[in-house]
Amino acid sequence: MPEKVFEINKESLNFIEQIVEEDIRSGKHAGRVHTRFPPEPNGYLHIGHAKSICLNFGLADKYNGKTNLRFDDTNPETEETEYVESIKEDIRWLGFEWEHEFFASDYFEQIYEFAVSLIKKGMAYVDDQSAEEIASQKGTPTEPGKESQYRSRSMEENLNLFQRMRNGEFGEGAKVLRAKIDMASPNMHLRDPIMYRIKFDKHHRTGDKWKIYPMYDFAHGQSDSIEEITHSVCTLEFEVHRPLYDWYIKQLGIFPSRQIEFARLNLNYTIMSKRKLLQLVNEKRVSGWDDPRMPTITGMRRRGLTPEAIREFADRVGVAKRENVIDVSLLEFCVREDLNMRTERRMVVLDPLKVVITNYPEGQTENLPAENNPEYKDSHHREISFSREIFIERDDFELNPPEGYNRLAPGGMVRLKHAFIIRCDETVINPDESIKELRCTYFPESRSGQDKSGIKVKGVIHFVNAADAIGAEVRLYDRLFKVENPDSQEGSFLDYLNPDSLKVISDAKAEPTLKNAKPLDKFQFLRLGYFCVDKDSTSSHLIFNRTVTLKDTWAKVHKK
Repeated sequence: MPEKVFEINKESLNFIEQIVEEDIRSGKHAGRVHTRFPPEPNGYLHIGHAKSICLNFGLADKYNGKTNLRFDDTNPETEETEYVESIKEDIRWLGFEWEHEFFASDYFEQIYEFAVSLIKKGMAYVDDQSAEEIASQKGTPTEPGKESQYRSRSMEENLNLFQRMRNGEFGEGAKVLRAKIDMASPNMHLRDPIMYRIKFDKHHRTGDKWKIYPMYDFAHGQSDSIEEITHSVCTLEFEVHRPLYDWYIKQLGIFPSRQIEFARLNLNYTIMSKRKLLQLVNEKRVSGWDDPRMPTITGMRRRGLTPEAIREFADRVGVAKRENVIDVSLLEFCVREDLNMRTERRMVVLDPLKVVITNYPEGQTENLPAENNPEYKDSHHREISFSREIFIERDDFELNPPEGYNRLAPGGMVRLKHAFIIRCDETVINPDESIKELRCTYFPESRSGQDKSGIKVKGVIHFVNAADAIGAEVRLYDRLFKVENPDSQEGSFLDYLNPDSLKVISDAKAEPTLKNAKPLDKFQFLRLGYFCVDKDSTSSHLIFNRTVTLKDTWAKVHKK
């Protein structure tokens, strides 16, 4: 393969790409690009992780490089194999494949030897103090910390104690291993950080083998180095950790991976904390990690979002150096744009109102052609049926219509989508004064595509033929929170859950072409939005989840 020559055009590159191209141009790492995605398997991935996935895999793809998937499994009490499998499924669903699959636990022995090496160099020591005592000695950003009384232990004593920690001779919290750096450093992370702590929790891969586990800061950079990762891309909160990342690599004399930080994704009306998402699940505020209201990738997949839309969203958001909040309406826009091109159209009535076409022959049914997707030139047509009795949306009729109302009203006319013009002649009222049904006249010469009636109407509404309509459950999902930033409000974030985030309609009527729809099949329901078949749907009980409305109505309704 011929060598690529890069000429840096800073106007068209984000700052990470500028760094990568400069490294390639200078011959660093022989022009090699190797990234990694290092999730902790303590929960399901969310939309913020999707941005990181797109960035890491996208960089490698752009520069003919490789990306490793590495599970940061150094915290055994919160990590499960279930999360490992879900993470792999999510990455593949987004359209990416990793070069190698690793676990930080693969390197536990090597990381342990790194720690031993630092002890032998006099750069690490065992501390007997409690976590509270260590924290109290850290000082403040403007005041130096206090050195531990155990900082001067001999190398031999530290080696002995560290080995005994590994053997499980001490209880949890009894001792830790700390790096010996600088208790007066202006960077708090360099004030003798903890490298190892004692934990007796069973690990999802190594079982009870290990009694001590490395801290993230000690395991992460070393894992990057072992894998010879060239560009370790992480979120901005790790910027202050970078000097420690570099310090460990320098003292150990190992492969010099480079950490680069970017602003993580923050969405309004959304919670990104795994801890809080887990709380929503455990307290049954949602049905699970894959609840379609959750910002998890599995929840978004169940709701009907596409990987193409999520990748487009990540690309539009871009890569920034400073934290900002992205409006969730941008994600919804990307979803609409994608689904508009790929989904077939169907007619479904959520709140059925019966209409009797009094001049249509009893017992007769006719089939009419309907476009599957007018946005796609090669889209085929389907047939819909029409007969004497149909269902329309109850909201499409008004007894006392306001000025400018273009739908059906007493004496008024509308066109039925793909069918005929009808006129409302009579309204049948129930004893409770609700509307039972409408009696209408249709105009045979007004058939769509062959209209010879000369009648002009402004309104077009959808319908379903009552003779062959099928029942369906429709779940109307909306934003999980009713305020833009649930984390910044007084009280608990739970106080700001949107009570209207889910509305279940159990008796919707759908055209029969939806009868064989399978889980995750996606459709546009005319005038209603984009919908996806739920995973719990069966041939005898169809369930549809609303993915997104046709237009952004949230601002109009909620930002008055």
